[in-house]
Amino acid sequence: MFYERDFYKKVVEAVLFVAGRSVSLKELSQVCDNLSKEEILSILQELKEEYQSRGVRLVEVAEGYRLESAPEVADYLKTFLKPKGFRWTKTLLETLAVIAYFQPITRAEISAKRGGVDVGAALKTLLENNFIRVVGRKDVPGRPLLYGTTTFFLEYFGLKSLKDLPPLDELKSLAERED
Repeated sequence: MFYERDFYKKVVEAVLFVAGRSVSLKELSQVCDNLSKEEILSILQELKEEYQSRGVRLVEVAEGYRLESAPEVADYLKTFLKPKGFRWTKTLLETLAVIAYFQPITRAEISAKRGGVDVGAALKTLLENNFIRVVGRKDVPGRPLLYGTTTFFLEYFGLKSLKDLPPLDELKSLAERED
């Protein structure tokens, strides 16, 4: 069945609205009767321009696209939603950073990079909140679990891919300035 471009634009918009996650070009193409990726990109660009002056934005994250609220309305959304606060602690952030930069990585390796601190509670919290996942087992005696980040991690931090993480040297120089 063949539809006009305006119809597919509605389909793309509706899919992004209901998805609640980043949607890949491939998925959008499949939903739109295998419309070409170039045509999907063109539709996405149109939608992005249309949303610039609205309360939502179309952004490219986690190797896909999603709708998210405009930053300038965040305080109003917090008032409306009254979210349960997920509290980032220094331990959680450091543990997540080690995993993001050195994945796949074992619990012992994470602990060693953090100076020998126990990271069990941090790993549990990050796993429960879908920032990390078990990606396999290391081929050494005991076969410890290997951890890596999730697509949700990319979405949460607004990254297209792990390549968008700041260079590790830059982080080290920031940490040295704080000490």
